[in-house]
Amino acid sequence: QVQLVDSGGGLVQAGGSLRLSCAASGRTSLYTMGWFREAPGKEREFVAASVWSDDNTHYAQSVKGRFTISRDNPKNTVYLQMNSLKHEDTAVYYCAADVRPTYGTKWSASYWGQGTQVTVSS
Repeated sequence: QVQLVDSGGGLVQAGGSLRLSCAASGRTSLYTMGWFREAPGKEREFVAASVWSDDNTHYAQSVKGRFTISRDNPKNTVYLQMNSLKHEDTAVYYCAADVRPTYGTKWSASYWGQGTQVTVSS
């Protein structure tokens, strides 16, 4: 069974940056690794995904141009570089992974991290 450990959240001022990390163990060759988030009172939202490599990435419209997903396959690790953070980015961010090359709002990931809190102050 794959385990995902995500980290890197914290408190940051609007306009600042954070870098989230997620390390996977138990399996290599995960096709998709990415991130979801849940804000208070909101449904889980797809944020970003990388399908095997950084040459095939996908983003929610709300984060395009501000967030960058990358992965280090030999280390089974995926990152989310978040720049120009806004208050509305405040949420618990969850790492996700899948043996399938799927992504997006309808993506039901096979594996989930425990979540890391990102709070953006105004």
